[in-house]
Amino acid sequence: MAGGRGSGTRDQMRQAVWSVPSLERPRLRCWLRDIDRGRGRFREIFMAGRGRLLVAEAKPRRFAGASRSDGFIRVKSAGSRGRGFTLIEVLIATTLLAAGLALAFATVRAATATAQRGEQLSQRSERMRAVEGFLRRRITSALPIGFETLPDTGEQLRFTGEPTRMRFVADLPDYLGRGGPHLHDIEVLDDGDGLRLAVSFTMVAAGQTLPVAGEPRPPDTLAADLSEVRLRYRGLDEQNQLGEWQDEWEAPATLPLQVSVEIVDADGRQWPSLVVALPQAGAGGAGGLFR
Repeated sequence: MAGGRGSGTRDQMRQAVWSVPSLERPRLRCWLRDIDRGRGRFREIFMAGRGRLLVAEAKPRRFAGASRSDGFIRVKSAGSRGRGFTLIEVLIATTLLAAGLALAFATVRAATATAQRGEQLSQRSERMRAVEGFLRRRITSALPIGFETLPDTGEQLRFTGEPTRMRFVADLPDYLGRGGPHLHDIEVLDDGDGLRLAVSFTMVAAGQTLPVAGEPRPPDTLAADLSEVRLRYRGLDEQNQLGEWQDEWEAPATLPLQVSVEIVDADGRQWPSLVVALPQAGAGGAGGLFR
């Protein structure tokens, strides 16, 4: 009876082997032979694993393999095996990664461009403030001192103003030279690539400019890459009222009341208009305020 049960059990075990996928069959057969040799524990081992083997007989396609541990036979389900990624999942992940990198690079480029534009605007504003501050200080310090005498009339020139050039005498700060009265020659120069605003200084003594020893120094550039520079002047009219702006100052023996400087960059951006009042206008026998 026991032998019959053992023989029937071995047949069921072998049938369970064939219900396991072909790749796992050789290994499972070896396990069955090992179990068959230990007949004293055969029935106990089979009874412990019988439920799993019967399941393997009923649903053979759902089991991908078998394993042996401590004498027990366990058939593994295919659903428990680690599943990899499909090609579609890999493509989707790659696409999302590429989109994220593109967005990150675009953000970095935009931030870099914004920082560069901000730096350019800051440099432009700093240059405008420096040039306007220099012009304001120099024009405000203009003195009613002659720098040239006309040979035919004997009239002294104290201020000459043209649309692109003006000349006057003012004390030169120590950081710009030796100090003392110097002729300030502010002129708009055309270099071919654009306009630039430049200034030069010449010492004045006894109503005349002193000759420069050696090679004359070229004008110092105040602002470059300009498209337009306009100088205008204003004084009192015959009714002792504030007159209109003039492109040329018609009374070189006197100082104007106000000077206007308008500058436009090469890219078309206009600087804030600079209007400077001359405190020394009409002082020191300069011929009054009339033009």
